[in-house]
Amino acid sequence: MIDKRKTNNNLDWVIILLYGVFVSIGLLVVYASSHDDSRPFFDTRQLYIRQLIWVCTSIIIASFILVTDNKIYTTFAYFIYAAVLIMVIGVFFFGHEVNGNKNWFEIGSFQLQPSEFAKFSVALVLAKYLGNQNNNLKSNKTKMVSLALIFFPALLIQLQGDTGSTLVFLSFFLVLYRFGLPGEFLALGLGVLTLSVFSLLIDKFTLIAILFIMAGASLYFIKRTKVAYFVIAGLFICASLYVTTTNYVFNHVLRSHQQERIKVLLGQEVNVKDADYNVRQSKIAIGSGGFLGKGPLHGTLTKYNFVPEQHTDFIFCTIGEEYGFLGTTLFVSLFLFLLIRILSLAERQRSKFSRIYAYGVASILFFHFLINIGMTIGLAPVIGIPLPFISYGGSSLWSFTILLFILIKLDADRLAVLR
Repeated sequence: MIDKRKTNNNLDWVIILLYGVFVSIGLLVVYASSHDDSRPFFDTRQLYIRQLIWVCTSIIIASFILVTDNKIYTTFAYFIYAAVLIMVIGVFFFGHEVNGNKNWFEIGSFQLQPSEFAKFSVALVLAKYLGNQNNNLKSNKTKMVSLALIFFPALLIQLQGDTGSTLVFLSFFLVLYRFGLPGEFLALGLGVLTLSVFSLLIDKFTLIAILFIMAGASLYFIKRTKVAYFVIAGLFICASLYVTTTNYVFNHVLRSHQQERIKVLLGQEVNVKDADYNVRQSKIAIGSGGFLGKGPLHGTLTKYNFVPEQHTDFIFCTIGEEYGFLGTTLFVSLFLFLLIRILSLAERQRSKFSRIYAYGVASILFFHFLINIGMTIGLAPVIGIPLPFISYGGSSLWSFTILLFILIKLDADRLAVLR
């Protein structure tokens, strides 16, 4: 039995306060990057007014989560996962196309992106599955089921053309590693990533020749047995096939703008003029802020819309231009503090379900934070994912709110059980 008064006393007010700070910062920078002086201040066509509505509804959602029984999330994790999957599949039939991607539901002026909610549903279902004492990541069956739970919604989202949201699901590998996935899998992942980069930088026949030389040279450093020969030969064949596959996917599967973004990141020349325009303007805006910034609402590049998508994917530019190095450092420090706080919550959980879910929350937020800021300063490809709690958008704000406040609720109830 849960004592509601004890639950309320155990709420982590530090995280709730940080949530309020980030949401407030988000409102401020959305206003700075999107306000139109030719329209009335309270015009609902103003993006900051719409964002204010999203914030108010998010507070209602957060409050609802805090007053519900946490058993809802443990008991109905599979149902929530299935419901979100149905929504994601429904987009193929009833979705509305935005910017060339059909991944939104549209009801009047209201738009909802189901792929945003898939992230917290996977965090829940993974916690439910791995929280079962009978499931251990040392088992091949558990590995395969866990990967299926992660990659099935990721595949559906990729088929909708939303590569950015698809890549976010890679963050769950950090959760799997924390709870028993062998380190060899992470090493394999890093190897595949490295091979992918080299396959785009080096001619495939030259790269295969280099792999052949490396395979031959490795025989001098290991014990030469039949097993070793088979393993090295197998790795060489798989790597060679992967190099060929990577080139095919890059040239025939990825869209032209996706190819251009990857080439820009790798420092390669592109045929399309100003293919790196977004990133260049972003870096100029951040750099122009100097140490202290130009001040609130005084960002010239922000004010005159020199940076595309400056209220969504590139909203960090507004922080950099208006608040400078000092402001961005403070913002990054606050976000890192939030991540550290979530990890501390994870370690103090009594139930395995809550602990796994907490690591899922930390991994998702970290991935979004790292990639979003990385792409605004040219260190990551422009894949179009929001900065948590800051970027304009109702679906992302709702999903991050649900993600975080379920954790707050689970943590609050860990000591509220009457003995």
